[in-house]
Amino acid sequence: MNFLAHIYLSGDNDLMKIGNFMTDGIHGKNFDAFPMEIQKGIILHRSIDTFTDAHPIFRQSTKRLHANYHHYSGIIVDIFYDHFLAKNWNNYSNERLEDFSERFYQSLRDNYDILTLKIQKMLPYMTAHNWLVSYKTIEGIESVLAKMDTRMKRESNMQFSIAELRSYYSEFEQEFTAFFKKLIIHSNQKIQTL
Repeated sequence: MNFLAHIYLSGDNDLMKIGNFMTDGIHGKNFDAFPMEIQKGIILHRSIDTFTDAHPIFRQSTKRLHANYHHYSGIIVDIFYDHFLAKNWNNYSNERLEDFSERFYQSLRDNYDILTLKIQKMLPYMTAHNWLVSYKTIEGIESVLAKMDTRMKRESNMQFSIAELRSYYSEFEQEFTAFFKKLIIHSNQKIQTL
């Protein structure tokens, strides 16, 4: 899952949302210096990733991309799935995506001192371009993929996967919808154990 799904799956706890959001820059078990709720978000993030990567529906989505994008297929599907979450946001939340996103950006600003350096550097770009809301459109996803492409050490060609998104749009959306129901249950159960 990508940023929007991780934040959404954290429930109403702002610090857990932040921990879940910034986990990718935190390696191993070196996160005990963070507040406990941030630590819970990190653990939740890793649980979500493990569940996602092994799930047959997610793997079905990645297989459609594997011939052209190899090990980048999972990253691409994470982003595609965030698109479908943003597009169908009203099915998952009573709060407008724009309001949800702004509240999260404000939470990041309010807790700036506990953010990783990577997130502190990313924050101005994320808010200026309203990344979370931009996921609603195919053009927004295309922009995300193009930016990610430039940050990869090896050529990934992820930006071209928008062609597969357009060609198999309904298949990806159906897979997302079926998978996300299961992921919500998994995340809620994991939160109960933290």
